[in-house]
Amino acid sequence: MSRLAFALDPATEDRLLPDAVEHGHLVVGRALDRVDLIAALDAIRPEVVLVSAGRAALTSALLEACDVRGVRIVALAANDAERAQARALGLHEVFELSATWRELEAIVSGGVPVPARMPDPATGGARANAASVIAVWGPAGAPGRTTVAVNLAAELADAGHRVALVDADPYGGAVAPSLGLLDEAPGFASACRLAGSGALDHGELERIAQRYSSARASFEVFTGLVGPSRWPELARDRVTSALGAMRDWAEYIVVDTGFSLEHDEELTSDQFAPRRNAATFATLALADEVVAVGLADPVGLSRLLRGHAELVEHVDPARVRVVVNRVRTSALGIDAYGQVRQTMRRFAGLSEVVLLPHDGRAVDAAILTARTLRDAAPKSPLRTALRGFAHDAFLPVVPVERRRRFAALRAEAGFAAG
Repeated sequence: MSRLAFALDPATEDRLLPDAVEHGHLVVGRALDRVDLIAALDAIRPEVVLVSAGRAALTSALLEACDVRGVRIVALAANDAERAQARALGLHEVFELSATWRELEAIVSGGVPVPARMPDPATGGARANAASVIAVWGPAGAPGRTTVAVNLAAELADAGHRVALVDADPYGGAVAPSLGLLDEAPGFASACRLAGSGALDHGELERIAQRYSSARASFEVFTGLVGPSRWPELARDRVTSALGAMRDWAEYIVVDTGFSLEHDEELTSDQFAPRRNAATFATLALADEVVAVGLADPVGLSRLLRGHAELVEHVDPARVRVVVNRVRTSALGIDAYGQVRQTMRRFAGLSEVVLLPHDGRAVDAAILTARTLRDAAPKSPLRTALRGFAHDAFLPVVPVERRRRFAALRAEAGFAAG
């Protein structure tokens, strides 16, 4: 059971209230405006506040007052402008105004403990904790870079974090068609141009980004180049500046990079000409973590081994996590998982490798419907493996005490509802 306070319009409160009570929650305040709610927090002691995402109700003062008291805020947005307003304030838990109580119950009863991220005045409005940049790289041969990048972004968003997915492949983007987004105007190239002129702020990032919408797992997408001829737009300094600006705007930045690690300057006498692979090198240099994706067949593993040896010449090996995709007996014979582990240990000295199962049906369903695996095939083995990888590798560990507390809250709410 949770103690709830409502600061919504009367019609929405009347719609949600019966289901909230039926699920065993205690409503300690209704029809509260922002000023009344802040003044009443100490008296009514809510655990969760459901508030309209409009400017009149959701303010930085309310978020700060709730953060100080450990009160969770869940905002309901009527349109994209209200949703952008909530995210600009650093609020993660934003639902549609038409959301049912079933959608809200998991968050209200515990959910993933995610604090609101308030701007830090000491840093001029930037967050104290900058976003983590995760670069997804892989050798030539379509090993599944985009599939891994898209679904890592989805799983991080599903955990309650604000995620930006960036398509920085200078040889042509694949993220937009994978998610059914428009790609006539490359979003990341636009961000790079604005960053080059010093004009890339949070408002411009909101304008440029396209949104992949999903219940409790939406994320922002900066689409890639529509053709390989536009690669000069992704200059190294611009890519670095653009990703730097995004660090203060999101919590996780997942970047789908290019495959080539070739130094262009070795092929031309013009030392000041743009470099085709500059975007890839800039991303790898800036990344906190690099996910190296390879394909589980003899050709794919050979490419991965050679590519990994080249990759660690540019990136600290401690920042590299190796993922082998499409592991299957039809390509490797009996004990395919064991053979991959043995090969990577013997030829690359890697004892920790993430193995993803071959799951063509799930991937086809995701591509056909232009959705993530979480939405198209939520119980598929591949989605389960990617979810486990995202949680184990990139998400902070929730202390045991907090896990037990939230589990107890969920169990109590479920018992009351029954």
